Amino acid sequence: MDSKNYHEDLSHIRSMMERSSRFISLSGLSGVVAGLAAIIGAIYVYFVFQREGISYFDGNRNIFNPALVRELVWIGIIILVVAVLSGYVFTANKSKKKGLKIWDATTKRLLVTFAVPLVAGGLFCLALLYHHLFVFVAPATLIFYGLALVSAERYTLTDVKYLGYLEIILGLVSLFILGWGLVFWAIGFGVLHIVYGLIMHKKYK
Repeated sequence: MDSKNYHEDLSHIRSMMERSSRFISLSGLSGVVAGLAAIIGAIYVYFVFQREGISYFDGNRNIFNPALVRELVWIGIIILVVAVLSGYVFTANKSKKKGLKIWDATTKRLLVTFAVPLVAGGLFCLALLYHHLFVFVAPATLIFYGLALVSAERYTLTDVKYLGYLEIILGLVSLFILGWGLVFWAIGFGVLHIVYGLIMHKKYK
C-alpha cells in the first residue's frame, strides 16, 4: 500500500511540475483547422493566378503586379488570422476542461520564445517582397516558422519540435526547387498541420 501511494505521489508531483513549466493545453484540432485553412488558401491563390493569366506550373518566370502582390499578402493575413483564432478557441476550451489557466507566466514565455524567430522571419519576408524576390517568400516562411516551433518546444509539448524540423527541412528543400513555393507552402502549412493535429488530438485528447 505504501509503495502504491508513493508512486501515486510521484506521478502527482511530476504532473504538477509539468503543468507549471510547460503549456500543455495546445489543441490538436486547432492544427487541423489551421491546415485546412492553409490548403483552402493555397487553392484560392492558384485560381487567382489562373484569373490573372498566370500558368503557375508551366515553369516560366512570372511577373506579379503590385495589386496581385497586395491581394496575396491579404490572403496570407486572413489565413493567419483564421489559424490564430482557431488555435485560441480550441486551446482555451481544452484548458477549461483541464482546469488550467490559459494565460500565465509559462504562456508568456512560450509566446515570447515563439515570436522572436517568427517576427524576424516576417520582417525578412517583407524585405523579400520589397525587393521583388517573391520566389523566396514561401521557403522563408516555412524555415522561420519551423525555427519558431523548435524554439518554443521547451515551454510546450515536446512533439512540437518534430513538426518544426519537418517545416525547416521542407523550406530548405523548396529553396532548391524554386517556382513550386505554393505547393511546398500547402504541404508545410496545410498537410503537415493536419497530420500533426490529428496525431496530437489522438495522443493528448
